[in-house]
Amino acid sequence: MQNESKKLSMTQVLACGASIVTLSMGIRHGFGMWLQPITQEMGWTRETFAFALAIQNLAWGLFGIVGGIAADRLGAFKVLIGGAVLYALGLAGMALSPTPGLFALTTGVLIGAAQAGTTYAVIYGVLGRQISADRRSWAMGVAAAAGSFGQFLMVPIEGQLILQLGWKTALLILSIAVLLIIPLAFGLREPGFHGSGKVQRTQSALAAFKEAIRYPSFLLLTAGYFVCGFQVVFIGVHMPSYLKDHGLSPQVASYALALIGLFNVFGTYIAGTLGQKMAKRHILAFIYFSRAVAITIFLLVPLSPLSVYIFSAVIGALWLSTVPPTNAMVAQIFGVQHMSMLSGFIFFSHQIGSFLGVWLGGYLYDRTGSYDVVWYLSIALGIFAGLVNLPVREHAIARTTAPQAI
Repeated sequence: MQNESKKLSMTQVLACGASIVTLSMGIRHGFGMWLQPITQEMGWTRETFAFALAIQNLAWGLFGIVGGIAADRLGAFKVLIGGAVLYALGLAGMALSPTPGLFALTTGVLIGAAQAGTTYAVIYGVLGRQISADRRSWAMGVAAAAGSFGQFLMVPIEGQLILQLGWKTALLILSIAVLLIIPLAFGLREPGFHGSGKVQRTQSALAAFKEAIRYPSFLLLTAGYFVCGFQVVFIGVHMPSYLKDHGLSPQVASYALALIGLFNVFGTYIAGTLGQKMAKRHILAFIYFSRAVAITIFLLVPLSPLSVYIFSAVIGALWLSTVPPTNAMVAQIFGVQHMSMLSGFIFFSHQIGSFLGVWLGGYLYDRTGSYDVVWYLSIALGIFAGLVNLPVREHAIARTTAPQAI
């Protein structure tokens, strides 16, 4: 293990980590605002745009595993630098791509890889290593709340940039802004990863992965996280167009996404805080069941700006509140040596769900003229996720023999 005397300041870790998540996730949450401007100007279908974002989510998941392994071995600092550069290139490519293929490559692969290196798995690895277990779930709640605040802060700004400067210029401005991650990454340079000491390991990454996939609770957490990805990305990307299709103004969609971000600040913080006091599996089950209820009511009541804002506030409180208890359980069960890598594998399941949620939304809309089927799937999957989280065992895994490092 790392030398306990060389911990970073908790204030420094939280300030830099939360700021990075705020910027990275804040930009990402606004991508739905570009669906109609891009498809209308370029003459593309909604499925074309949705497919690029589906690839982005899948790439995020795949590169999240690689990024997690790299962050566990090399430290978060180097991964964050690389992620910031890829993010800038991806956003510029999103603005300038002339064909659907190049759009999918930049918006999908480049930005997906960038998000893998600048969001939760990498930041939570630092939190797990640098913050003691008695404050860890709370700290993860703070970081997740920062991502939500980024949505509240950035989505209206992105909407105004598109309105005032056009969608291409807006993306180019964001491609420069995202490079602020680089100076922030210097605050997360951990002792033991840059010549100040050697990080000791008692278990290889492969052994840690094999141990995890043989443990039923890890698989149950993975299944639940699939549903989280399906629901939030479908809503985040397609709800602006869903509302416009029903005659509501673009400002309603912008305010709705901002409300989701605002209320998720409180939801994720509360989830992280409660995770220090009560069973995390019960928190997760409540979140997923509540999402199913909220979506059902939203579809049943007459659609109006008021109903949209109420739904956004409720779903916002449940939006990323799954993140702190899920990641805290990974650390609680398996320890922190390979936390970024194991969180990356669970997050890959989240991103498979994200791929299906965003792509099915575009695919089924183009063929049926409606999002109804995907809304119904979101309800059913919410019930499923609530059920599979109930039997998760949260205590530390019992190892009969000492794990061997490479």
